[in-house]
Amino acid sequence: MTTPPQGNPFAQGQNPYAQGQPPQGQAPYPQQPGQPGFPQQGAPYAPVPPQPERKWTFKKIKNIVVAVVVAGVVIGGFIASRDDANTAEVGDCMSIGNPNSVTDPDLEVVECGDSKAAYKVADKKDGSGGGCDRTKYAEYTQSGDGDNFTLCLEELASSK
Repeated sequence: MTTPPQGNPFAQGQNPYAQGQPPQGQAPYPQQPGQPGFPQQGAPYAPVPPQPERKWTFKKIKNIVVAVVVAGVVIGGFIASRDDANTAEVGDCMSIGNPNSVTDPDLEVVECGDSKAAYKVADKKDGSGGGCDRTKYAEYTQSGDGDNFTLCLEELASSK
């Protein structure tokens, strides 16, 4: 007579037919690798790290300073040229910044009450063809840069 096997082989969690079972407490399947940067399905999204603050570099500061200086020069040049002879109209008073120069007297428009006012514009002629009566007026002619004109300047009595 044969005796049946003693005891229940399944009673202690052992299955003689299943080999390679994972130990208690582990998942029955190996974990599949996910794509980097993406959370596994069902997992909450990771918080986005804060972006680092942009730092002021020497190059950035230098470029800003250069842009401000260039803008200042352009604006200064515009303001300085507003009072030049080419903006003078009949009735404006003029000062001479460089009276000893025949080619560049440095004429500027000034208030007629200003102590620097030496001449008053009696006539302004466009183009380079017209001249002034030199017995009555001093003459200033500008030509060459596309803005050709002649000013007939009357000497102010206070400047004598």
